[in-house]
Amino acid sequence: MGSSVRIAWITIGVGVVVFGIKLAAWWVTGSVALFSEALESTVNVAAAIAALVAVRLAAKPPDPEHPYGHHKAEYFSAILTATMIIVAALLIMRQAYYGLLDPRPPESPLLGIGFSVLATLINVCWAVFLGRYGRANRSPALVAESRHLFTDVMTSVGVIAGFSLVAVTGWLVLDPLVAIAVALNILWTGWRMLQQSADGLMDRAVPDDELAQIEAIVRLNGAGAIEAHDLKTRHAGRATFIEFHLVVPRQMTVESSHAICDRIERAIRDAVPGAIITIHVEPEAKAKAEEAISIAPTGSRDEA
Repeated sequence: MGSSVRIAWITIGVGVVVFGIKLAAWWVTGSVALFSEALESTVNVAAAIAALVAVRLAAKPPDPEHPYGHHKAEYFSAILTATMIIVAALLIMRQAYYGLLDPRPPESPLLGIGFSVLATLINVCWAVFLGRYGRANRSPALVAESRHLFTDVMTSVGVIAGFSLVAVTGWLVLDPLVAIAVALNILWTGWRMLQQSADGLMDRAVPDDELAQIEAIVRLNGAGAIEAHDLKTRHAGRATFIEFHLVVPRQMTVESSHAICDRIERAIRDAVPGAIITIHVEPEAKAKAEEAISIAPTGSRDEA
């Protein structure tokens, strides 16, 4: 079992524990705000299960039906997570509405706050670890789950503060109002996650800084070629697909042009983990000087 899959399993376990603690906080207090917290945690568990399925799918090697691999499976998981977040926010708003109509004082407020603080601390620790691991291993599903947990942490802090004010001031209406604020924050997070996941499914190009890095690598490692053009990139989970045309002198042998391609590919893979590179070699008659990546001086055609 791969390390990413193990992390996904642990995330499910953490989600179940946190849900149990938050459910206890709501049970002893009857607070609408703490109920919203517990409800969001059910989404955490479902999202963690979706992330596990996606990580296992994405780790499968290419096959005849999927020759480019299964990398995009993780984006589907991230979209599912975002959808669950939005649904949870709407359910919280519904419960908060009934709370506004019939506000009730919370019971055992100190015990409820204690449970909520414990659940929040667990989420903070795991979200930090999950975010670092997901980014290091280029896993959209795990990164999405980390962001979701951080949203849970931020809303938990707001809920604890609001619930504490209810207990101190006796303003019962604060309880459902805090729940509504939680729901709005969750809606915004879900919308952002949907946008980012849609970019991955729509083959959005790599960020400008990463694109500039790739261009610089081609420029500095293309000695013997004339230029490179039609550079295209896209992210797909942990993989970064890179393709471009490399123009070489017409008299250059296949062996020499292949050696240049190998040198460029090695340099790109060293800088961009998970890079999958396709280079189309063309004769100099195909040059497009006005829109090309010029090769460093050491790579001029005179030195080919």
